[in-house]
Amino acid sequence: GIVLELLKEAMVSKLGDTKGFLVDGYPQELKDAEEFESKIGEPKLVVCLDCSAESMSSQSSENTETTEDRIESYYQASNPLIAYYESRTQLCKVDAEGTQEDVFLEICKTIDSFLK
Repeated sequence: GIVLELLKEAMVSKLGDTKGFLVDGYPQELKDAEEFESKIGEPKLVVCLDCSAESMSSQSSENTETTEDRIESYYQASNPLIAYYESRTQLCKVDAEGTQEDVFLEICKTIDSFLK
């Protein structure tokens, strides 16, 4: 509740100065998405960075078992969230298997095509 309230305050304070907001890493679970929509509104675009578990684990400096547990937890939480946004709003999956620059450019293209 605290995170959502802070997020709402920050968004409201900038409403006249922006075309939209990029919220990174939130929501992480379906209940967060439902609460966001009830208190703030339905997002117009949701961008999902799509990559394999192997790519995610290669980015981690933790031990393999801890990394695998976190990745599994991520998939368990995110799969229902992705399905929810696929049915309710415009979900754009971005292939995140490339270099950081390639992924960034793909995100920019996705957002640009949505804004047109």
